[in-house]
Order: sequence, then C-alpha cells, then structure tokens
Amino acid sequence: MKILIIENEVYLAQSIATKLGELGHICEMCTSTKDALKSNNYDVVLLSTNINGQDFNPIIETFKKSIVILMVSYISNDTVSKPLAAGAKDYILKPFMIEELIRKIDHYQDYERLKKRNQAYERYLKYSFEEISNEYNHNNIELPIFISTSFQKYADAFAFKHATHKNMPIHFLSLSDPKAINEISSVAHNCILYITDFHLIKKIDQKAFCDQIADKQAIVASNEKIEDIIYPILDIKSETNIFDKDDILPIEDYVKYIVLNYQNKYPDTELSKKLGISRKSLWEKRKKYDIIKKK
Repeated sequence: MKILIIENEVYLAQSIATKLGELGHICEMCTSTKDALKSNNYDVVLLSTNINGQDFNPIIETFKKSIVILMVSYISNDTVSKPLAAGAKDYILKPFMIEELIRKIDHYQDYERLKKRNQAYERYLKYSFEEISNEYNHNNIELPIFISTSFQKYADAFAFKHATHKNMPIHFLSLSDPKAINEISSVAHNCILYITDFHLIKKIDQKAFCDQIADKQAIVASNEKIEDIIYPILDIKSETNIFDKDDILPIEDYVKYIVLNYQNKYPDTELSKKLGISRKSLWEKRKKYDIIKKK
C-alpha cells in the first residue's frame, strides 16, 4: 500500500515509515497539511492531530477515498470527534504499537474491499433479476416458506429481493452439498437462510428437515412439486420471457418449458413431433413433471 504520514515529529514519522516499509508498504512523509494537499493518490493517510494551528477538514475531504487514521495524544472533540464526523475512519492513541496500527489499516482495507465487492454483487443481481416480476408483498410473507418453481432463477430472485426488503443478510446453502444439513443449525436467527435443491432430500427425511428449520428465517426452493409440508408453499409459474440472454437451459428444463407453454396450442401429435419424441414419451414427461393438460 501507498501510505502518507502527516506528522510534525520527524523522528516519530521516520520510525513509523521504517516499520511499515519493512512490511512492504511505500511511505511518504510531510510535516504540514499544506504540503500534504499537493497529492491525493494514497491508500492510507496517517494524520497527526498534534500539529498546532492546522485545519484538518481539507485533508479529510481531499483524501475521502483513502483510509484516514488519526494519530492522537489525547481524546477531545477537536482531535477525535470532529475529524471522525468529517470522514476520518478511525484513531489511534499515542504511543502505540505498530502492530495495532497495522491491525486497523488491515481492518479498514478489508472493509473497503468487501464494500466494493458487495456493490458489484448487488449491481449484478439487480441486472440478473430485472426481467423477473416481483408481485409479492414481502411484508405479509412469513418464514419459513417453500418455493416450487421450474426455473431456479425465480426462486433466487424471490429470496434475494425478500432479504433486501427486510434489510437482512442472506446465507445460501445448496442441499447438493453433503455438509449443508449440518450447517443449518449454525446460521443466526437474524439472517435469511436460503436453501435450494430441496427435491434432493428423501421423502423419509423431509420431516426432520422441516423440524430443523422451524426456528429459522428460511426460504427453501425446489425444482419439483412440493407436497405434505407443514409450511406455506409458493408455486412460482414460468413466464414467456424465461429465456434470458446468455442462458442455456438443460434439455429437461427446455422440454418442461415447451410442454407447459405450448401444450394448449398444439395437439399432442404435433407437439411431440416438434420435440422429437413419441406421444408416449410426452405422456411420461407430463407425469414426471406433474403437468396437467387443460381440456
């Protein structure tokens, strides 16, 4: 990292720079805020509040994209409260151990990195789900709830939109992972637990699973029809715009989609011909997907 040290005690500044330099950081020093304002290309700014007669607000404003850590000899409104309110990230009390300073720098660097990553994820999810309608009143939805849908993205959109609406973190688990069941108990109660692939659980084990999520804020998704569950079941039907750009559906999902959306437009003979299967196979797929043909 590139670090700027603003400190009028030259010996102290040199000592900090030497120790940080040994850890691989690039350090520059200046003894006044006026000199510091000549550049703003730093990852971290260590600002001493012991420099008399200096206005720290221009420094904090100039380096608002950097991690500004105050180095203070005593705590007061002028040395800590006001600079923090202006945008400084944290403070450290002199004299301090260099390890404590590094801990603070690493903490805020991790925070900034995670914040940027989270912003990217949120933009991607918004883009990914923008064509999926959200007709649900999330205020009236009680968890646990089960979702049955032919297309995983519908369940994903519901779960992430619900977590956003409730302003709660979301914890994702897939039951395709053998360790997922054991992880459920460790998920906090103030977190949305989003579980997919419920259809992989054997019928005999479903009651035990339902008991395990009884006290959780859980959303459980399945790509198959759900029956005999004590919790509410939300059946999300497919839409005509399911084929998103850049998406490639599995053959089984594609066949299911075609049967659901075109079985009332074509007779079975023509529909099976378009799919390249026999009428018997078409009947078997309806039975497998639990699709009822309207007469």
